[in-house]
Amino acid sequence: MAMSRRTFIKAVGGTGLALVGVGGTFAATRTPNRALLPWEELDNAPPADVRLDAFRYAILAPNPHNRQPWLIRLAGQDQAVIFCDLDRRLPQTDPLDRQILIGFGCFLEIARITAAQRGVIMEISPVPEGFPAERLDHRPIAGLRFATRDAVAKDPLFAAIPNRRSNKAPFDTARPVEKSVLDALTAHGSPQAEIGTSVDAALVQRLRALTWDAWNTEFVTMRTWQESVDLMRIGKREIDRNPDGISIGGPFLEALAMAGQLSREQLARPGTMAYSASADRYRPIMASSMGYAWVTTSGNSRTDQLAAGRAFVRMNLEAARQGLGFHPVSQALQEFPEMAKSFAEVHATLGAPQGARIQMLARLGYGNVATRTPRWPLASRLIGA
Repeated sequence: MAMSRRTFIKAVGGTGLALVGVGGTFAATRTPNRALLPWEELDNAPPADVRLDAFRYAILAPNPHNRQPWLIRLAGQDQAVIFCDLDRRLPQTDPLDRQILIGFGCFLEIARITAAQRGVIMEISPVPEGFPAERLDHRPIAGLRFATRDAVAKDPLFAAIPNRRSNKAPFDTARPVEKSVLDALTAHGSPQAEIGTSVDAALVQRLRALTWDAWNTEFVTMRTWQESVDLMRIGKREIDRNPDGISIGGPFLEALAMAGQLSREQLARPGTMAYSASADRYRPIMASSMGYAWVTTSGNSRTDQLAAGRAFVRMNLEAARQGLGFHPVSQALQEFPEMAKSFAEVHATLGAPQGARIQMLARLGYGNVATRTPRWPLASRLIGA
């Protein structure tokens, strides 16, 4: 059972009261401001080099477990080469590096949108040195060339980049998602990556159950849950020091951690309050979905995965424009053996054609505005900076 605030104070006694009793002073100082600087710096004047401008936005792209695996090498005056930081992959939940590559698709699309805002075309050459084998390797993900052209169309999604979020909270089950909003999302599909959406009551109910089952499979499979736990950053100090992974912050949770009531060891161990509370938190989130959106490709090549990421982030940006909550729930699409049943079920439920691959699935709804997630500064992602 999740610990309530009252239970926490009673359980930790004077220590807990000392931590929360300082009131606003403690709460006001727990925001990881350094980890959020890349968002704040969007208000600064853009750098003269359009590549740096494109990449300062691109590093805000959604990516699995917020690993931010991109490495950037600037070349000449108008080119860049994008690599994967191989230490930032997810071998347990993403054994084929498919989700990591989808994150690169998101990164590339945001960079392209930003360049267009400056009147520059960003030409993308995917996997220019050939397709990686089963997992990504040291070969580049993409080669980029930035070229000035006359009358480059600006993308209306640019303004939504600072407001894009993944809303990991319950949605308002009394407020439906309008058809016009769904139509706006599906418009961002491409010939290589088709977008589907639905608010059909029966399908929503089925997907609520399926996504919860898949989340729980990842949770009770010790090696996949441990992968997440190892990436949890608990409290302001850890988040500022390592602004990636899964952030666990805020004054109440940080007070729990400081009182010895919340740790990675406790989160990883079945039977502890911290472990049980993780499931208690996610069940109502999955049960409140008011609609779903998904991205399907006809195959599952590396270029398909990049295309899926580009369509996915455009849909995410459109959701931000529409004021719609958007939360990736793609556990059922993962390739580790324990997920095989959910993998088959979600493809059957969404009617994927033979040989097609559902690459991403997101829950939709309306709720409170989500907070920004931490980011490494751009300089840390530049090779040779």
